[in-house]
Amino acid sequence: MNQNGHRLVNMLAYLGILFFLPLVFEPQSKIGRFHANQGLVLLLLGVAANILFHFLPLLGGLFAWLLNVVLLVAIVYGMYHAFYERMKPLPIIGKIVLIS
Repeated sequence: MNQNGHRLVNMLAYLGILFFLPLVFEPQSKIGRFHANQGLVLLLLGVAANILFHFLPLLGGLFAWLLNVVLLVAIVYGMYHAFYERMKPLPIIGKIVLIS
């Protein structure tokens, strides 16, 4: 895969269930594993928060909307750094390591 292909695969890692793509297409890449981890953390955080807000309707509404906006900003942030092949952790949650 060429250089631009790696960039695209790393960027797609931030789009929900596609977090595993860098692990499949570039299994030995440290940058690929990093972005796959960041994408998985975002996916798990988004799913957990949306489940929580679903079952606690008093917390829902504005908080759920605000969290989804924050997650969208984190996705764009991660994709930006994946495009430039930087291993910059996401703010606040970026230190969580699930895939090594």
